[in-house]
Amino acid sequence: MKAMETDRLIIRELNLFDAKFILTLLNEKSFIKNIGDKQVRTLADAEKYLLEGPMASYKKHGFGLLHIALKETFEPVGMCGILKRDEFELPDLGYALLPKFWRKGYAKETCEFLLNYSKNTLKIQEISAVTSPENLASNNLLAFLGFKQLSTINLNDLPTFYFEKTLG
Repeated sequence: MKAMETDRLIIRELNLFDAKFILTLLNEKSFIKNIGDKQVRTLADAEKYLLEGPMASYKKHGFGLLHIALKETFEPVGMCGILKRDEFELPDLGYALLPKFWRKGYAKETCEFLLNYSKNTLKIQEISAVTSPENLASNNLLAFLGFKQLSTINLNDLPTFYFEKTLG
């Protein structure tokens, strides 16, 4: 997949050169609280995460988590993408941004782009998403994007809101 652009962002596949960024993002307190502790503590752990997670997903499913950067400076903002989890029938939308980029509309911009890409390029007709009940910003974003909360499930031993959206 070649790099894609929105008005303000560049979205591309993650690679091993992103290990330092991944190490930072996955150890943010907000990431651990809202998504979970991936036990990534070193650059080697980050490389393993990239190889066994996003990069393996690209090969297996043709999609996965993507790197988000500012178009003007190439500064990493976060990651967002479509995942295929064994525990869900539908692919699911996931995203995480570094806190300094919150409340600037980047998650909305990226998610809108990816939902359109999922529908028109990946031909995905239905998609899911999950959030922690305490993550009000993500819950509000999913509602704004047209997702409907269907249930509260147990994911990784934590109560988790489960959402779905029809794309086409």
